[in-house]
Amino acid sequence: MAACRLPPKPRCNVVAFQLWLCCLLTLGDLAQGFLLRVEPQNPVLLAGGSVVVNCSTECPQPKLLSLETSFTKVSAGHGVGWTAFQLSNITASSLVICSGYCHGSQLTAASEITVFRFPESVELAPLPPWHPVRQSLTLTCRVKGGEPRPNLTAVLRRGQEELSRQPVLGEPAEVTATVLAGRSDHGANFSCATELDLRSQGLGLFQNTSVPRQLRTFALPGGPPHLQAPQVLEVGSSRQVQCLLDGLFPASEAQVLMMLGDQRLNSTVTSRGDTLAATATATARAHHEGPSRVGCRVTLGGQSRQAWKNLTVYSFLGPFLNLSATTVAERSTVNVTCMAGPRAQVMLDGVGVLPPGQPAQLQLQATESDDGRHFFCSATLEVDGVVLHKNATVQLSVLYGPKIDRDKCPQHLEWIEKTTQVLRCQAGGNPAPRLQCVQEDSGNVVLIGIPFLVRLNYSGVYCCQATSPIGSAKLPVKIDVRERNPAPVNIVLTVLAVLGALIVGMALMYALGSKTRSGSYPVAKRGTSVPLTTMTPPETEAEEAPRA
Repeated sequence: MAACRLPPKPRCNVVAFQLWLCCLLTLGDLAQGFLLRVEPQNPVLLAGGSVVVNCSTECPQPKLLSLETSFTKVSAGHGVGWTAFQLSNITASSLVICSGYCHGSQLTAASEITVFRFPESVELAPLPPWHPVRQSLTLTCRVKGGEPRPNLTAVLRRGQEELSRQPVLGEPAEVTATVLAGRSDHGANFSCATELDLRSQGLGLFQNTSVPRQLRTFALPGGPPHLQAPQVLEVGSSRQVQCLLDGLFPASEAQVLMMLGDQRLNSTVTSRGDTLAATATATARAHHEGPSRVGCRVTLGGQSRQAWKNLTVYSFLGPFLNLSATTVAERSTVNVTCMAGPRAQVMLDGVGVLPPGQPAQLQLQATESDDGRHFFCSATLEVDGVVLHKNATVQLSVLYGPKIDRDKCPQHLEWIEKTTQVLRCQAGGNPAPRLQCVQEDSGNVVLIGIPFLVRLNYSGVYCCQATSPIGSAKLPVKIDVRERNPAPVNIVLTVLAVLGALIVGMALMYALGSKTRSGSYPVAKRGTSVPLTTMTPPETEAEEAPRA
């Protein structure tokens, strides 16, 4: 107790005063049936507040009415049988006691002041950045301050759903609850709230809520991604690499890293449901040549799944196919050479199989049949068990003079006047010659390959000449044009027409004369057919008589 005589601390004063009041209450009693009252009775105050306490009695001549308290008090008035005091800066729950004397006997009465405080802080402990699905998660609510503790409760919530409700014990207090995280918890807000329930004291329910924290859950499959990548890749070439991973949640928030050796590839990532697909273009550079790796790493929730594949980067030069000249004159010598890299094997038309790294060579004398000839060279390279092929072609052009093909240019043609005809004639050569057919006598030109109307003056001998910068070739072509209706034919047709008219006329006259002479005749009923006889006109008989 000696320590309490020093400059008092508020808590020490309260404890000492409460002990003294307890002793005083056991000694006091009622005097002659008169009671001493304290108002208000058992008030509930916010910490730091004030209250007016009234001590009163019905004793006719009370003496020394006073209020015993550890708080600062100021007289608020008095009268016969009552006195009042204002208490201020009430910071702790405590008993206040009114005392006095009635007819020499001491009267006492007490009232308990309850102080309440709102929590200074209510905080939900930080959640992990990511939490695996189907694993337990412990939520911790930290509460500092708040009185009276028996009336203080902590509530843990997921959104508006109540997960746990527990009393707040200790200072500072920690309240925990364990939940099983699921996919539905991804993006959910968790919070902690305190409830100070003073409704039984005539006040309300006071709530404090922490700042919500968002939880992110994830799921990763146990196996690595499925990586599709080439086994070999040529320097300077590009191929697509694809990475697939199924059973990923949430797939849209996964991070993908694709690599070629130590080079990071720019990837395009798409997701559908729980499946993630990433594609990238791998371009081999000279410094990648040799054994390398291509890989894919998928990261979510601080965990990764990765896959790697071996890749061989190679150089395959060629094949280089060269002609000593691509355009040569007929009967010129042409050298053909094909080569590739030191490990490649080349094959050239007309040349046998050669060892790897050795060039193939061919020499020939150009002829007309070699014009337009394609030379083909194939190169083969084996890389990491994969056989690779490359090809090259080059065309040879042989210059030779014009030649008229007699099989495609007939030397004798017979046409009829006023008909449409086409003169067909072809000539070869490199460069392609110009072909023209000219009538030797008149200099008339007959169009080749174009339909035209034939006239009599087209008859004659034509000189068909093919001309190019290298030379020329000639071929005579004879064209005979006949009249459509020549004179002898016209005479014969005229004579035949006259004879036909005479024969018809004489037959009519003979038929009419026979009917006049005969009159009527009975007709035999053997049949309905009339036999036909050949009648010779008189003129014919007359002409034939001299011949007899």
